[in-house]
Amino acid sequence: QVQLVESGGGVVQAGGSLRLSCAASGRTFSGLSMGWFRQAPGKEREFVAGIGPSAISTYYADSVKGRFTISRDNARNTVDLQMNSLKPEDTAVYYCAGDRSGLVYRDRYYYDFWGQGTQVTVSS
Repeated sequence: QVQLVESGGGVVQAGGSLRLSCAASGRTFSGLSMGWFRQAPGKEREFVAGIGPSAISTYYADSVKGRFTISRDNARNTVDLQMNSLKPEDTAVYYCAGDRSGLVYRDRYYYDFWGQGTQVTVSS
């Protein structure tokens, strides 16, 4: 079993930056593919970014490409999401997720482990 805990959310003005971090427990972290998802009020949870176990492969939603960067540190069991040039439409609860298959999926149903989420609010 893997437990995921997100941190780093908050309130920021449009154009600003935030860095989210997800800390994982368990010795299997290095074998997991990891993803960040977000869910705005009244909307479906959507894929934001994903990273493979070795960090060689990264994937982004078109809406965040060029503004967000996902990274991981397998020695520290962490995965981060650097968010720059934030927009009001980025406002959502952001979730960290892990997938035992080691493949990066954009569909949330493939992910086995989830954090509790952290709120990001971007004011205009």
